[in-house]
Amino acid sequence: MPLNFPEVWRARVETNLRATDEAPWLEGVDELDTTVLEVGSGSASEQNIIHIPTTDFEPDVLINNTTYPLALQAYTDDKVTIQLDKYQTKVITLSDDQVIGASYDRIDAATRTLIQAILKKKYAKAIHAIAPAANTALTPVVLTTGAIVGGAAAGRRIMRYEDLVTLKDKFDKMEVPMSGRRIVLSTDHFNDALLDRQRFGDSLVNYNAGTVAPVIAGFQIYGYVANPYYTGTNKKAWGAAPVAGDHQASVAYYVPNIARKTGMTKQYFKSSVIDPENQDNRYAIRHYFIAVPKRAKYIGAIASDEVSGG
Repeated sequence: MPLNFPEVWRARVETNLRATDEAPWLEGVDELDTTVLEVGSGSASEQNIIHIPTTDFEPDVLINNTTYPLALQAYTDDKVTIQLDKYQTKVITLSDDQVIGASYDRIDAATRTLIQAILKKKYAKAIHAIAPAANTALTPVVLTTGAIVGGAAAGRRIMRYEDLVTLKDKFDKMEVPMSGRRIVLSTDHFNDALLDRQRFGDSLVNYNAGTVAPVIAGFQIYGYVANPYYTGTNKKAWGAAPVAGDHQASVAYYVPNIARKTGMTKQYFKSSVIDPENQDNRYAIRHYFIAVPKRAKYIGAIASDEVSGG
């Protein structure tokens, strides 16, 4: 086995992370140009944190002013500290019989499972963090108003085109810039759109390809299978198991209001050289990442209205 076997693993892991570190609905969300600070390195409380400046400052604009000197208005801003989420894999083992020669095929097969496990968690956590916690004036959550799926008296109301327009109106009232509005449809709502030819029309849905057109009601359209669950207009906590009446919601946001940062990736390796009984190589990785709104505004959701029987 080559002496640089750990370094080979590390190179493959970092390559895989770069090659697959994109979710379509995160495209266009800039990686924050800020330094990742490592706190408590090597300890149980190790963290990756970042500091980002934010401001809601808006200067007063004078029209046809004739009074001088102009009044002074002090600029104000603030700083937000964000702790990156930490993703760790369990330790995987590969025997010398499997990896002698540091075969790239073996390494890729092993690391791919680690990468896919991390990506599955980090993107699901990201869309959950971006989604509003509840319906407010600055974080609107719209309930669907369509026909009932599951029976005439009980079930989920499907999403209609009018529901997208309602959310658009909420964003308009918040004065969210038109360019950069995005919505990530849940699987239910994506399928509602595909089936609703009468209201969405062929101009909005490409039925041959089975994909939604790029823009609907001013929102760039994406789909995702791991959107957060809502009970009515309230988001369920991360990791909470859905129960009857909970449904995955569609998540809307203004792209420049989303903070995204990739932190450090670490490897942990134990060579078979110091494991003569089992002759196993042991490997795990740790990865830091975050995608969250910079402010509790310019985000929204469409949640499925639940109709109870009786």
